[in-house]
Amino acid sequence: MPVMKSIALLVLLYSTATSASAAALFSPNDPDSLQNLALAARKANYAGTFVYQSGDRMEISRIAHFSDDTGEYSRLERLDGPRREIVRRNNETWCYLGERRVRVDLSQSEREFPDMLPKQLALMKENYTVSGGEESRVAGFPVRAILFRPKDDLRYTHKMWAEDGSGLLLKTEVIGKRGRIIEQYTFTQLSLGDGVDRQWVEESMPDAAGKRDAGQAKRNARSAPSDAGKPPPEMPAGPDPHMTGHMPMMGKPVPVVSGWQVSGLPSGFKKITEVRRKLPGKDAPVVQLVFSDGLAGISVFIEKIGSDADTDDREGLSSQGLIQAYGKLVGDYLVTVIGEVPPRTVMQVADSVRNTDSK
Repeated sequence: MPVMKSIALLVLLYSTATSASAAALFSPNDPDSLQNLALAARKANYAGTFVYQSGDRMEISRIAHFSDDTGEYSRLERLDGPRREIVRRNNETWCYLGERRVRVDLSQSEREFPDMLPKQLALMKENYTVSGGEESRVAGFPVRAILFRPKDDLRYTHKMWAEDGSGLLLKTEVIGKRGRIIEQYTFTQLSLGDGVDRQWVEESMPDAAGKRDAGQAKRNARSAPSDAGKPPPEMPAGPDPHMTGHMPMMGKPVPVVSGWQVSGLPSGFKKITEVRRKLPGKDAPVVQLVFSDGLAGISVFIEKIGSDADTDDREGLSSQGLIQAYGKLVGDYLVTVIGEVPPRTVMQVADSVRNTDSK
């Protein structure tokens, strides 16, 4: 057989095998294949660097994750801007701001890249049409796209690229009207499998006494810019796209039946939790209701307002990338809705909040 024909045949066989591998990874009508994608970020061992982009905002982060017989561990470190990390050990989560550690409570609806799909996918498929997309490469790995198109105009389209072998998401986009990309995560460098630096993850874990690895703290202090004479960093008051989900939380949430009802949710949004908790900078606790449709989350915060309180700067609509926030007064309360949905959706939800408690 001529050499060129042999090469052409090998290329054809390779292309066919690659296509078959991608097709086997995901099928829109196969619940098991979708479930494998959802579990990939929790089961796979991986480490790498990814970029977050939204408008003219760009952030670079380093992440490492591994799981073994003792559980699941991960470390996420922002590489530009203020020093910030998130460390997870099974169901425990801590946020480091410089050398200050804050215990963080993330609701079940809040996830960070690349763990973007819910464990239970039935709810998501009620609200989105799922289809396969093109094959390409991300960070040197072959991937296949999966498209989640909403069945109404009250939520966004989501596009994700899964790695052929593991199913790990290597790239995600949230797409608005006329195909505008609202936000995007993309791995630029990635290692999969046994090459994960477990020491880098474990050295940031608090020990049994709640202390961080002292050696690492000293190494961080030597490599960080001098902050002598400066006050410790404060927990941010607004949403951070990939470090703490919707909003950083302080204080242990207490489950409640608050008497507040939300009637204007888009079809398919289910209540995940209803709690009373403290937020940074607030003296009194607020009520929080969390809803999810499987991909997008909406939180409703309800805060008692004094008669002389100035709420002008907290009312109305504001945006930060994918996150929309809308505040309005309802009687003696300030209702703030924060969600990964279009502006009209948070406004619709806020307008429907009512207190049904007659006490």
